[in-house]
Amino acid sequence: MNFLEIAQTRQSCRSYEEGRCVEPEKLNAVLEAARLAPSACNGQPYHFTVCQGASAKKVAAAVTGMGMNKFAAQAPVMIVVSEDSYVKSAALGAKVKSNDYRSMDIGIAVAYLTAEAAAQGLASCILGWLDDEKIRGICGLTKPVRLVIALGYAKEDDPLRPKKRKDLTALVSYQE
Repeated sequence: MNFLEIAQTRQSCRSYEEGRCVEPEKLNAVLEAARLAPSACNGQPYHFTVCQGASAKKVAAAVTGMGMNKFAAQAPVMIVVSEDSYVKSAALGAKVKSNDYRSMDIGIAVAYLTAEAAAQGLASCILGWLDDEKIRGICGLTKPVRLVIALGYAKEDDPLRPKKRKDLTALVSYQE
């Protein structure tokens, strides 16, 4: 698949094949894609904690509530994305320019991770509804948890949904 095909077919999965493990080589490929993602000053101000088995179930419980993300319990892998410290040059740039480079860098890394997951035939869902304190306790983290990615194989009956996106003309303007 080329990148545009990945962008057209990758979707947030809400129905995983329970009990089907993600092969280590595929898991390593998605993590390697995230590692290669660009970041401000190459600082990579994030950490990925891969949870499988009992820890995945505990993290799944910490991303559900009020009817949200019930499907997460089906995913065999939960990747916890926590914030890490800036490198000095990125910290200075963030302060001078009043820009949150960590959030941008985390978004880029997660985009790379989920795109590679799609290329590997895996399904993913990026979860922002989460209990930071609970997940920190489960994973032994001291820094804020920003996102959790549910990862696994989509059930065969999980259809590709039509993408509802703004028209390109509503998103792009040109200047000369």
